[in-house]
Amino acid sequence: MPDSATPAPLPTTFRRVMLKISGEALMGDQGYGLHPPTVARIAAEVQAVHALGVEVCMVIGGGNIFRGLQGSAQGMERTTADYMGMLATVMNALAMQSALEDLGIHSRVITAIRMDEVAEPYIRRRAVRHLEKKRVCIFAGGTGNPYFTTDTAAALRASEMACEAIFMGKQVDGIYDSDPRTNTDAQRYTHVSYDDVLRKNLKVMDAAAIALARDNNLPLIVFSLDEPGGFRGILRGEGTYTRVHG
Repeated sequence: MPDSATPAPLPTTFRRVMLKISGEALMGDQGYGLHPPTVARIAAEVQAVHALGVEVCMVIGGGNIFRGLQGSAQGMERTTADYMGMLATVMNALAMQSALEDLGIHSRVITAIRMDEVAEPYIRRRAVRHLEKKRVCIFAGGTGNPYFTTDTAAALRASEMACEAIFMGKQVDGIYDSDPRTNTDAQRYTHVSYDDVLRKNLKVMDAAAIALARDNNLPLIVFSLDEPGGFRGILRGEGTYTRVHG
């Protein structure tokens, strides 16, 4: 059964965090592509956290444009499908960069696959320096390798950037024992271990990403991206979320 105990409040002094969102989060009510008002709303959430002095990294999926696994299932060669999915993440990252800069937030799109005309190649020390200069770093192109998801890319980049937590923006306000959108009796976990997430197949992130976060003692904070001010509120010790930890 989910643990109903109240978790310890989150620290309000996070120095650097990773925000992972799906590509579908950028669709709004559309069935495909980008919804500019939704992109702008999420950018405003990032701006509010940036105003607290927190250094922010981002990884955005590409499922609103192309999903590699889906392409592979329809007969496309898996490696090719995954590379196409990586390109979709770059498109989303550029859209988010534009929305952030409309709000006066300096940002950099950093890709795992070189495309020098539109984004910087991934160089760890350079990315760290951008964060130190209070620029938002949006990591695109996944890990640069097929067969790995953007969840794994988020855990990898968060570890490399020495982030203190990964914030998983979802459509629900945490991790439940079943889908709360179809089961009104679903129970929310306030906190849960990495091993329980894997054993119970709770589908927070893919197994490789969870294992990487666990091995690097990197907590996951799962919250609703649809709640206005939710990202900033949780950093201030407020709101509803599930914490995944050791």
